[in-house]
Amino acid sequence: MAHGNLTLPNLLTAARLALVPFVAWYLAQGDLEWAFWLFAAAALTDLLDGNLARLLNQRTVLGAWLDPIADKAMLLSTLLMLAWLEALPLWLGVLVALRDCVVLLGAAAYRTLTGGLEVAPTWWGKAATAAEFVLVSLVLADLALGWGLAFLDPIAWLTGLLVSISGLHYIQVWTAKTRAWKAARAGHAVRS
Repeated sequence: MAHGNLTLPNLLTAARLALVPFVAWYLAQGDLEWAFWLFAAAALTDLLDGNLARLLNQRTVLGAWLDPIADKAMLLSTLLMLAWLEALPLWLGVLVALRDCVVLLGAAAYRTLTGGLEVAPTWWGKAATAAEFVLVSLVLADLALGWGLAFLDPIAWLTGLLVSISGLHYIQVWTAKTRAWKAARAGHAVRS
């Protein structure tokens, strides 16, 4: 990290990213308690990093990029591991991975076409991510702490619905941005 990026919020985000392989490893080994507590620590860094960045006036471009990457890496890897362990339905893991690929490919295509890209999650994207986080947290807690939760299936279906809507919405957003960019470019070419 460059010196200007060496902030407490960015270090917390980097720590969350560094925890990803450990959570996946402990899940793969069947050590659900360690996986749960490391996931909980990662969730705490997620709560702290954005709030501290605002409070300490330490917002950075690196943090704006790194935070959603850390979130997606943690959520997707944990969700896929839980699907592999059959604690979550496989269709949900595939759906989330597909939606994340659509978002990444759309962003990459837009950046390639226009040369620019703003990182701005949509309301639907935030809702889907929140639902994924709640679901993964509850499933991990249920497995690690033996809570015996009986209402996880409806939460999985709701999460799948929100992930689907957010994926379709991102397609709509990337399409509208591309059309607007092309129209502006065509208008500029006409005036020239």
